[in-house]
Amino acid sequence: MTRTIIATPDAPQAIGTYSQAVRAGDTVYLSGQIPLDPKTGELVAGDMEAQVRRVFDNLRAVATASGGDLSHVVKLNVFLTDLAHFALVNRVMAEYFEQPYPARAAVGVAALPRGSAVEMDAILAL
Repeated sequence: MTRTIIATPDAPQAIGTYSQAVRAGDTVYLSGQIPLDPKTGELVAGDMEAQVRRVFDNLRAVATASGGDLSHVVKLNVFLTDLAHFALVNRVMAEYFEQPYPARAAVGVAALPRGSAVEMDAILAL
């Protein structure tokens, strides 16, 4: 099977040994996104809502670069350092996705890269 590497300047560049996304057939695997500003490479300033929105914006940019959009997401994984933000993620997610919503997992974790409070990755079916 052919793998195609997806890269876009509209999302943060990889900060490790990974690609922003990989397409295999009609499936695209989006790497985890934290709330990095793609222009500065720094965590966005602001409250948790601003961070969650930046993550969704980053995922949307990579999905677009792959030839899809967030409506193609079939699985979303959400990692939070504080599950008290779960309701906020649900509220913001409802602005980025329409029903039927993708399958999803939300996991509480001890720490995330760069001290981020949220990270998400996704799988798209094109």
